[in-house]
Amino acid sequence: MATDNSVSTSRVAIGDALDRAKMSKLHMTFWFLGGLGIMLDGFDFFIIGVANPLIKEDLGANAVQTGLISTAAILGAFVGATFLGPLGDKLGRQRIFRYDLWMFVIFSVACMFAWDVPSLIISRFLLGIAIGLDYPIAASFLAEILPIKNRGRWLVSAFALQAVGMLLGAIVGVGVLLLLPYETSWRLMLGFGIIPALVITFLRRKVPESPRWLAENGREDEAVEVTNRLTGEDTYVSKKDRKTPARSPEGLKSLFQPALFKKDMRRRTIFTAVPWFMMDIAVYGVGIFTPTLLAAMAIAGPNSSGIADDIAATEGTAFLDIFLVLGFAAAIFLVEKLGRVRLQLGGFVFMAVGLLILALGSSLPGGGSDHILIIFAGFALFNFFMNAGPNATTYALPAEVFPSEIRAAGHGFAAGIAKLGAALGVFLFPILLDTIEQWQLLAGLAGVCLIGFVVTLVFQIEPAGKSLDEISGRKAGALAARTD
Repeated sequence: MATDNSVSTSRVAIGDALDRAKMSKLHMTFWFLGGLGIMLDGFDFFIIGVANPLIKEDLGANAVQTGLISTAAILGAFVGATFLGPLGDKLGRQRIFRYDLWMFVIFSVACMFAWDVPSLIISRFLLGIAIGLDYPIAASFLAEILPIKNRGRWLVSAFALQAVGMLLGAIVGVGVLLLLPYETSWRLMLGFGIIPALVITFLRRKVPESPRWLAENGREDEAVEVTNRLTGEDTYVSKKDRKTPARSPEGLKSLFQPALFKKDMRRRTIFTAVPWFMMDIAVYGVGIFTPTLLAAMAIAGPNSSGIADDIAATEGTAFLDIFLVLGFAAAIFLVEKLGRVRLQLGGFVFMAVGLLILALGSSLPGGGSDHILIIFAGFALFNFFMNAGPNATTYALPAEVFPSEIRAAGHGFAAGIAKLGAALGVFLFPILLDTIEQWQLLAGLAGVCLIGFVVTLVFQIEPAGKSLDEISGRKAGALAARTD
């Protein structure tokens, strides 16, 4: 067993070796395979918005049922992240990491063959469990193998693959609408994700267990072997790398015992969960229904109807998704220079500005169709700063600020609470569109973004430039926001 007894001075503790390592080809391979699960989330996020009008026509779904169809996968993600994600602390990252996408494949098939609204809702709920489960497992694994230098940049880059999934959804959505019968094309849209999911599942067989998790759970020889492969150094397991008797409750127990809510963890829990909750209310509400909003505000005219509106709105949404990619590019470039907290604060502010511009364009005489430039400017600003700010940072922060023994539980709890916000936004959005003015709804979402700004400002913890041990330690000094 690799221990710290009689250790040669040339050997390095695995935590230190992982922190100071250079980014290698092996790091990038594991990073890519971890982030690909997020790509599937982006695909599903986009494609359900395109499919909703088709599902409504084919299955006769009303406004409430449409909201449930859109919300079902998000509620499933809440269950997957919150109640199953913590299993990554108990059973290991890799064991779940390799097999969770099989659930995605199975229930994507079920969505394709849904025969009515209830069967589709159930299938999408089960599909969402797989999506939610991948969040804390992938994020915990990546945070634990990435070196300090540019750790935030690589975490954000992994989440940026969500935008790739959205663009894939746009391509699939437009292609299917143009090539297949209008009423039934939604089935192929929802089932297309099976193809990339099977490829990712096959490739993930090569991903090892997190060496930090191995060391903490008594599998020290394996921890050393994986660390040596990643870093090229001769390593050993030190006392700080091992699980200690004072370890907080792990796995599912961390949700129901006070591990995430004790005094030394409460700030982290609020800081990671509440802003993500607020962001997802706005992001999922606006994002999933962007095609619907565009059709109503800017695309539709007196002679518009059916498939022509759906194709035009989908194409317009695909164009606006360019700003999602640009936003992620900005986050990747700036996350280490400005820090996570500054990006999150600035992102929330400008997301609110974008929503207020949309509200203004919608409220002007003639509505959005007479002020298309204003509408597109509002959407572009919202999309860019969403991904240049909180949509990237809220994913990275929980993977960095929680201790390793409850990292998956902490990230899963934050992601789960966020999905509740997403479900709230998605379910209420179509209902509110039928009951209040568009500008009132958009202005209200701007207020939600500003709440996220305030909570971030009050509870901020800046991980940039710090080791995971320093960030997740109980010392007060590790919590200070960076001021340089």
